[in-house]
Order: sequence, then C-alpha cells, then structure tokens
Amino acid sequence: MTDNLVSRVKRLVSGSVNNIVDVVENASPETVMKEAIREVESAMNQVRHELGEVIAAKHLANRRLLEANTKHEDLAEKIGVAVEQGRDDLAEAAIARQLDIETQIPVMESAISDASHQESDLETYVLALQARRREMEEELNTFTTAQRSNASGTVAGATSSGSSGGVETRVSKADQAFSRVMNTASGVSGVATLDQKSAQKIAELEQLARDNRVHERLATLKASISKNGG
Repeated sequence: MTDNLVSRVKRLVSGSVNNIVDVVENASPETVMKEAIREVESAMNQVRHELGEVIAAKHLANRRLLEANTKHEDLAEKIGVAVEQGRDDLAEAAIARQLDIETQIPVMESAISDASHQESDLETYVLALQARRREMEEELNTFTTAQRSNASGTVAGATSSGSSGGVETRVSKADQAFSRVMNTASGVSGVATLDQKSAQKIAELEQLARDNRVHERLATLKASISKNGG
C-alpha cells in the first residue's frame, strides 16, 4: 500500500482540519458534503483493489513455497540415489539446485508474512472508511433535513441569521474530509555502483563459495551413507 493512499485514508477517517475555501466558495455546503462522500468511496475502492492484489500475491507466494519445499525433498531423495551409485556429478548438480531453493525459501516466507500484515491493514482501512462514510451520510441527511425545515416555515430574517452557524458547522465538517496532508519528503541516498572489474571479482568469489558449499554437503552425505552402511 503506497504512502499516498495510507495518508489519504488516514486523512479521510481522522478528519484533520484544513481550509478548502476555493472549493466551498464555488459550491453549496450540500455539494461539498456529497463530494466528500464520493472521495471516501473512491478511496475505499482503491483500498479494495489493493487488497485483491495482496491476496492474489499471497496465494501465489504460498503456492511457490509449497512447490519449492516439494522440489527440495525430491532432490534430497535423488541425491541419496546418486551418491549410492557413485555419481558425484549428478549429486553435485542436485545439491546446487537445493542451495538455490534454500536461498529462495526465506524470501518466499517473508513475502507471505508481509502479505498477511498488509491484508490485515487493508481490511482495517476498508472497515474504517465504511464507518466514516456512514457518519458522513448521516451528517448530510441531518443537514438536508434542517434545510428543508428552515425553508418550510421560518421567517426569512430568522432563517438567515439562525442557519448561518449551522451551515458553517457543516462546511467545517465537510472541510475535514477534504483536508490536505503535509507529506514529508524522504530522500534515500544512492549507493555507489561498483566498477565492472570489482563486480566480476565479487561474482567469482560468490561462485567459489557456492561450489565449496556443494562439495561440503556432498562430502557430508557420503560420510553419512558410509557410516550407516558400515
């Protein structure tokens, strides 16, 4: 969920006070309040869209994790067979694939955990926005009822002086739904890019370390099989 959407939801639900004179001057309080409700509904639709994407991503990550674990177990069986048959080349290839899978599994698990937290937050935002919309609709109904009541039987002078405060209050509440949020700009300093020669050396070192892990695991497996066989 983007910071802009989070800020928008919090602004709409909390109703922080800021002036939107440019909007109010060109529209009636009722129009402003209806627009505020539409903004809440728009935010709600956006949150629901993101919620759907998070649920789908979580489902995909769960499926990938299951496939990775299954593949890892299958490779373990094949490695055992290769070692028993003296096919170190096949065992090394399978171990290398296992290592690749093992580096991915924590990332998948983290993705699932993050998705679960996002799903919970987004569901909470939807419920909060729904509650805020109900409140705003109730305020609008109260306002329009009061307007009809004032128009039906009060003296013109009394209506003019008595309703102004009520209108100002309603406009203030509508302002809360449109309040602007001051976003703090955060800058992330760039990381210096390695030159090509250094990058090649690091890549070579990583490959040597990976090959060493493959050989160590193969040696451990062979020792284990030899011990069990003896």
